[in-house]
Amino acid sequence: MEFEALASGFGLTEAPCWDGAGGVYFSDVLGGGLRRWSPAGIEEVVPKRRGIGGMCLHAGGGVVVSGRDVVHVRDGKQRTLLGEVEGVTGFNDLGVDGEGRVYVGALRFRPFAGESPVPGEVWRIDSAGATRALEGIDWPNGIGFSPDGSTIYACDYAHGTVVSDGGRVFARSPAGSADGLAVDAEGGVWVATGEGGALARFAPDGSLERTVEVPASFVSSVCFGGEDLRDVYVTAIGDAGGGLLRGRSDVAGLPIPPASV
Repeated sequence: MEFEALASGFGLTEAPCWDGAGGVYFSDVLGGGLRRWSPAGIEEVVPKRRGIGGMCLHAGGGVVVSGRDVVHVRDGKQRTLLGEVEGVTGFNDLGVDGEGRVYVGALRFRPFAGESPVPGEVWRIDSAGATRALEGIDWPNGIGFSPDGSTIYACDYAHGTVVSDGGRVFARSPAGSADGLAVDAEGGVWVATGEGGALARFAPDGSLERTVEVPASFVSSVCFGGEDLRDVYVTAIGDAGGGLLRGRSDVAGLPIPPASV
């Protein structure tokens, strides 16, 4: 797979999100800010907000982003979906199921302060509130669902694994860690391998189907986009700092429903 650089010069870029209209949102976890790339250029959508490790579109317009809390941002205004939780230092990556419910990973340590991982969990946010959906993940990261919606996948960055329902280990990263995640239309699970500098695609049975090298030293996340959902957007850190890359896949990505909470 060949990649082209769409944006560069940032810090730890994360949370790529195809907007369905020719653009891709991405965050800078450490430098702060939420931006949108399009062929017309790069615009800042939310200034300064740090710690955005996950993002999705919202059915009512705008986006849902993580950080110290989980908020719906639209036209410059924020609405809290999940506030601060006792013992939780922040919320990381997130995903959306077929019913528009948001699943977000909760961290219970401070990774950028050098603290050792401790077990966190994945929370489900729906119209009734928030409940724990998956526990026993030390460093919850990328979250996605199988095409039929019956299986949840969540990366555990601390152990380089992808876990599934009940905490079962679905797959292990071939190198590096397990950071962001995306699912394709055939049920393949694409995992950003962090310092492994690549994407790993796992078949629905958890076996490693392929490894795609990325021209970067750290690959943080991945999403599908484009009119046919075959464009592969990757956030990564290379010689020009954190940025956004685009490649082309032979299989389409699985459409991600917008959040409806």
